[in-house]
Amino acid sequence: MHFGVEFAPNTIGTSFADREHTWNEVNNRVAKSASGLAAIGAGKGIHIAILALNSDKYFECLNAIPWSGSVMVPLNIRWSVKENLYSLNDSECSILFFDDAFIDTAKELKLKCDNIKHMIYIGENSAPEGTLDYEEFIANATPMQPVKCDYDDLVGIFYTGGTTGFPKGVMLSHKNLWTSSVCLISAMKINTEGERYLHAAPMFHLADIGIGYGTVISGLTQVFIPAFTPKAVIETIQAKQVNHVLLVPTMITLLLSEPTLETSDLSSLQNIVYGASPMPEGILISAMEKMPSVQFIQAYGQSELSPLITILPAEYHVLEGDKSGKLRSAGRPGYCVSVEIRDADGRVVPTGKVGEVSACGPNVMLGYWKNEKQTQSTIVDNWVLTGDAGYMDEDGFLFLVDRVKDMIITGGENVFSAEVENALSLHPKILESIVIGIPSEEWGESVHAIIRLNDNVEITEEDVIAHCRENIANYKIPRSMEFREKPFPMTGAGKYKKNELRDPFWKDKVRTIN
Repeated sequence: MHFGVEFAPNTIGTSFADREHTWNEVNNRVAKSASGLAAIGAGKGIHIAILALNSDKYFECLNAIPWSGSVMVPLNIRWSVKENLYSLNDSECSILFFDDAFIDTAKELKLKCDNIKHMIYIGENSAPEGTLDYEEFIANATPMQPVKCDYDDLVGIFYTGGTTGFPKGVMLSHKNLWTSSVCLISAMKINTEGERYLHAAPMFHLADIGIGYGTVISGLTQVFIPAFTPKAVIETIQAKQVNHVLLVPTMITLLLSEPTLETSDLSSLQNIVYGASPMPEGILISAMEKMPSVQFIQAYGQSELSPLITILPAEYHVLEGDKSGKLRSAGRPGYCVSVEIRDADGRVVPTGKVGEVSACGPNVMLGYWKNEKQTQSTIVDNWVLTGDAGYMDEDGFLFLVDRVKDMIITGGENVFSAEVENALSLHPKILESIVIGIPSEEWGESVHAIIRLNDNVEITEEDVIAHCRENIANYKIPRSMEFREKPFPMTGAGKYKKNELRDPFWKDKVRTIN
């Protein structure tokens, strides 16, 4: 935060709707917010959650929490109450920021989570009864200096899908976020003071957090819309002369179908960064053709790496010339990141051979919160085993081909099949299920369930969906399903052969993951 203040104190720091603050004003508000947090018990060892749509106030919270020495826990706005309640209890949060979109949810979470002592309202209206009003919170506080922390201190717990059916808390340090953010914006060349970055992707997501912190370091103006819609993105780019934006492939697909795209003035837009889910090559080529003045940059990563692994720069998004032929790749390792392809025994495989993608660097997470067993199986000698399968070509470009982990990436969100299977297992009529990701033009992948029922019972797809809706987020609910009577194929070790069920759906598909 100091960087924008130091070399651009009077330029616009944040812009949300009709409200704008200079970097000097943002710095003062964050210092006051941190002071207010300290007054109600925040500090080292205190965990603070945020459940809100994108806004300048959300941005201030993301900076005020570490400023106070506390640990941030951004909650997934698409998760069910049960999932976020688990994350709140697991992370031991004692303070919760929330906005207008989550008033009812916040009340329910407060009732069911004994740890929550204070609720702070960051919406645009009057604070609900029994909660603290953010603007009054700031007005009554005296600015404080940031609490000094070690670079390796825990700065945030970021929940992602869990292979056991429960979310995992990825612990990241100040160094993790710092190095990943600096490497991201440096490699992407999104580091020119005074330019504007649009937060269109949800701000709880590490992809947006990583680029967002990086652009703050470079003194870029932070522009916000509450949530993605194609129209809102286009109108905001025009009205606020946005230069850079992060969009997941699904958002790009929706943007291309927006009727006003061709008649809109997007001349200010320099870069669209994409990642987090499979990008169909046809959609990418169409986007390049419809927006020829815009450069496209791909970023591949995961929460455990804060999140950077590789980057495919704009110059490789071409169909002809010396730098063509890399469009299907995930790019080369980011600055400070080492990538190796390893076999099942942990040995590095030759160029061109498929193995598990492993990454190492200062961006490797501290581990999973309260889950040492999972940490030890994921981090081996400071190398993160990503669970993704791929190969490196002779130029050092990574090509992803499959997934070792049973994870589905739909619309930029991670869905571990175990989470959905766990929810399905709670239905009394369901004997067992296998959940896989299948191709989707709209979402990259969609969740597909193969279900076996108990004897002499009947169930409809609507029943299954209604049951899932009570237990998991909407985007995790199966979009398609099939019922079968014969047993699932199994290995000699008694494990399901998921690949045997998944492979027919992916036949003749060039790329299955991103």
